[in-house]
Amino acid sequence: MKDISKYQGIFPAFYACYDKEGQVSPQAVRALAKYLLDKGVKGLYVGGSSGECIYQSVNERKITLENVMAEVGGKMTIIAHVACNNTADSCELAAHAESLGVDAIAAIPPIYFHLPPKAIAKYWNDISNAAPNTDFVIYNIPQLAGVALSVPLLQEMLKNPRVIGVKNSSMPVQDIQMWKDEGAIVFNGPDEQLLSGLAAGAVSGIGGTYAAMPELYMEIARCFQAGEMEKGREVQNECCRIIYKMCSTQGNMYATIKEIIRLQGGPDVGGVRAPLLNLAEGDGAVTAQAAQMIADAIKKYC
Repeated sequence: MKDISKYQGIFPAFYACYDKEGQVSPQAVRALAKYLLDKGVKGLYVGGSSGECIYQSVNERKITLENVMAEVGGKMTIIAHVACNNTADSCELAAHAESLGVDAIAAIPPIYFHLPPKAIAKYWNDISNAAPNTDFVIYNIPQLAGVALSVPLLQEMLKNPRVIGVKNSSMPVQDIQMWKDEGAIVFNGPDEQLLSGLAAGAVSGIGGTYAAMPELYMEIARCFQAGEMEKGREVQNECCRIIYKMCSTQGNMYATIKEIIRLQGGPDVGGVRAPLLNLAEGDGAVTAQAAQMIADAIKKYC
């Protein structure tokens, strides 16, 4: 039985880090990685949606992962999302991630063309074969990828001994139970339902808003483990309210979160890459309100 202790905890999804010219900044990557290490989270999920992966080149994604590993590799669990919209680039990133010593790689299914399960399984297995000594995590996010993981597809993938589980970002909590019944470990994806996901059997959470308020998500996990469900619900509900506030800006949510981190005294990691929208006039007041909500919640609950 595989030891899953290194996958139990809170994993912020790592943000794309840019300089003033909009290029990936190794210095900002390292600063954000160190900032999150100091927060006490279990690990990082690098190169996924929050990392703006579909808007970055293979080389930019390599630079990001290299600098994360140089700063915090061996100090926390690192899961590298390596999927591109073609097999060759995905395999290149998988091999690169393994060469750096990441704990696991992950991949969404190919997007745009609706491929049959047989083709998706081959894509994932080809990626896994490029990193033959590294755990593999399926990333299920049907609302964005356009294809949903099914039980038969998961059963086929679990024939690969490197496939350990699913990062589940579908909204039905029931999906977590289905994947667990097949023997997969599950990472809860939707930030708004971390407590529900843990109750359904997820071993941990990976989330796009975690880096803005890791203290609150770690408290939710602690409450669940301690059986303090009422407090856990209170903290979860407050996290949801903060997320709603974050999403009320005109800019993309990740632009909002990056500004909140800066307001909190964290590193300046730039904006977001077009076609994602950066913050607009008037968004400053909203980000300040969200930052204050986070500070107040941490003071109240942590």
